[in-house]
Amino acid sequence: MKSKDQLIVELKELGIKNILDVYYNLATPALYERAICRREGMMAHLGPLVVRTGQHTGRSPNDKFIVKEKSSENNIWWGKVNRDIDESKFDGLYKKMIAYIQNKDIYVQDCYAGTDPKYKLPIRVITESAWHSLFARNMFVQINDEKELESLKPEFTIIQMPSLHSEPSDDGTNSNVFVIVNFEKRLVLIGGTSYAGEIKKSVFTILNYINPLRNVMSMHCSANIGVNDDVALLFGLSGTGKTTLSADPARRLIGDDEHGWSDTGVFNYEGGCYAKVINLSKEAEPDIYETTRMFGTILENVAFDTQSRMLDLTDSSLTENTRAAYPITHINNIVENGMAGHPKNIVMLTADAFGVLPPIAKLTTEQAMYHFLSGYTAKVAGTEKGVTEPKATFSTCFGAPFMPLHPSVYAKLLGENIEKHQVTCWLVNTGWSGGPYGIGKRISIKYTRAMLNAALNGELDNVGYTTDPIFGLNVPNEVPNVPKEVLNPKSTWDDKEKYDETAEKLARMFHDNFKDFESYVNDKVKNSGPTYK
Repeated sequence: MKSKDQLIVELKELGIKNILDVYYNLATPALYERAICRREGMMAHLGPLVVRTGQHTGRSPNDKFIVKEKSSENNIWWGKVNRDIDESKFDGLYKKMIAYIQNKDIYVQDCYAGTDPKYKLPIRVITESAWHSLFARNMFVQINDEKELESLKPEFTIIQMPSLHSEPSDDGTNSNVFVIVNFEKRLVLIGGTSYAGEIKKSVFTILNYINPLRNVMSMHCSANIGVNDDVALLFGLSGTGKTTLSADPARRLIGDDEHGWSDTGVFNYEGGCYAKVINLSKEAEPDIYETTRMFGTILENVAFDTQSRMLDLTDSSLTENTRAAYPITHINNIVENGMAGHPKNIVMLTADAFGVLPPIAKLTTEQAMYHFLSGYTAKVAGTEKGVTEPKATFSTCFGAPFMPLHPSVYAKLLGENIEKHQVTCWLVNTGWSGGPYGIGKRISIKYTRAMLNAALNGELDNVGYTTDPIFGLNVPNEVPNVPKEVLNPKSTWDDKEKYDETAEKLARMFHDNFKDFESYVNDKVKNSGPTYK
């Protein structure tokens, strides 16, 4: 491990000096001690650390920027998602941050992003609180070899100082919050928000820039592997079920959220999981539930009794976006090295707030690329600031906020990999049935698990299929342990005419959204979307 003197020299190279004390790669118990002594959090029943993130209980997408500079300018997909900020504004904020750090304690974690030795990225996370340092330790790949730590040279540094706020009029930001990536200087600055997810997603953004440029597909998906070494990828935005559905006792978990796909197979970007835990059920989600009762887990904005220290996972008084951040080793059935072969199945998860998409459908390669580029789902309450109920949205690649390159780059890699490795693709709706949000009901997770297991186990290979007349999707006529009427969304609606009207409305939304991508795909992909009168 690096000596404190060596670390201080490296920090001075970043301009960080006159610090009060630096805590380097503290172990979990030591970070607990520091967090509790500093009143950053409290220990709950059986050992998780409960923390509060203040007013920001989700990501702040409008406060994220990428510095416009020569080394990356021509590669970035500029627009509403990837907003640019001048180098001079970044430099000004960096000077503020360096000045702010002086005479303060800081916490430093050196770790890797990526489990594949060929593609792992050494990163350094610098925080002003112990619990955020523990978050980094949980979420990324820990380095336990002291000699390796001593010689490690971070390729990117993330500096997170929640108590430092920007001044929009001076700093060129939209609010007092800022999340800024500088690819040339290999720095990320985060300020004004304590929501730990900003650290995680900043690193994901970095990998989504670096890896596709070296022909590695970068994906917002979970991944697991069956008893026959069959790998499955589950794409989807936060709240659509990636973490829940990938934590299957019958399959080993590779990772719950972010992965790369190289010429040798799939690998996890992370060393931990960041799961939503609102209304978490011991019966439906036993593995994740158990992590909320473990030492080392961080619980963000989860309600608990300060006397008994018992949790209340049903309490959403602070936010719907309650979170658990835990090392992947808290899950029993895992792939320990975070690596596996090429996938046999790809599942695209969507939470359809209109209640018109089938709960499961088989996709052609072209349909898979169409739905990947579309990224239709519903933003789930609490995931982003200001979202209080599900809202229909299209997030290309099922992760637009974290995709700095043009979506066609990721889609091209996906299509090539699907064809090369003969992957079977599925669309699974974890959203509503029997009507739209407010009228219909969320599809039973019991049925969703049964449909997913049937698809991954090959039980749907030889059943009959019916083509949906509007969405063109091939829907299985039967699935073991699932009522037939559930498979046909129209049959679950009382008002059939209203269903047709709503389905055509969504079909038009798909077409309007896909106009941005038509010039980047062939006619087969372009014509793989829904039809309407």
